[in-house]
Amino acid sequence: MTKDARTIADFTATLPNGETISLADRLGKVLLVVNTASKCGFTPQYAGLEELWRKYRDQGFEVIAFPCNQFGKQEPGGADEIAAFCEVNFGLSFPLMGKIDVNGDAAAPLYDWLKAEAPGLLGSKSIKWNFTKFLIDREGRVVRRYAPTDKPAALEKDIEAQLRD
Repeated sequence: MTKDARTIADFTATLPNGETISLADRLGKVLLVVNTASKCGFTPQYAGLEELWRKYRDQGFEVIAFPCNQFGKQEPGGADEIAAFCEVNFGLSFPLMGKIDVNGDAAAPLYDWLKAEAPGLLGSKSIKWNFTKFLIDREGRVVRRYAPTDKPAALEKDIEAQLRD
């Protein structure tokens, strides 16, 4: 199977205030794209994601979080409520985007591309739960998909390898 010729630069994201941004601005950085939720068993991973961001951001690494309410309705709040929760509980300083869908007809085009580029277990295209992670290289290509159970610290070696390239 041939991978899609597109890169993350071909997509946009929406900020919590509704402003659309181009992800082309992220080319040249190593990215970790994550669908998140504030009321999930994996929510404590925000702390690990923040730790990765602080440790590697000066080397060109960025975490981009996309809140999603598709799994057990675990992200019911609005943008301000989500941002306040993340700041108060985890001191979050990496970019938090507007809430999106990652599966189904209303899925963000970015997530349709991510799922096609790095299918899950047994070739599954859908996102199974909150905190599914995608590592993107400096050229904007998907390197790897990680399960929600993969703790952020377990990704360090892969992040470091991309930062060296």
